[in-house]
Amino acid sequence: MLPSVAPVDPRRFKSFAEFYPFYLSEHRDRTCRRLHFVGSTLGLACLAVLLFTGQWRWLFIGLGCGYLFAWIGHFGFEKNKPASFKRPLYSLLGDWAMYRDIWLGKIKL
Repeated sequence: MLPSVAPVDPRRFKSFAEFYPFYLSEHRDRTCRRLHFVGSTLGLACLAVLLFTGQWRWLFIGLGCGYLFAWIGHFGFEKNKPASFKRPLYSLLGDWAMYRDIWLGKIKL
């Protein structure tokens, strides 16, 4: 039997630079990362539609897409709770940093 490891409280991080490695450790599952990527891409598409049409409902649709896909990834595949419950701003920054790193090839899908 493996020894249990105490869960990390994301509120203990004092900077985003400290937080980001933890954020990535919470996204080890490839399907979870893929779902984050899809949700973020749909969120950006909704933002483009908002800017093009001026219809603010697209902001809420985009946020819904982003969070829905991320939460499916966490609860269904990663089997953990999203860090956004305890560190919402750092988690949002982490999502976009991971999105950038996926496009740059630093993180595999």
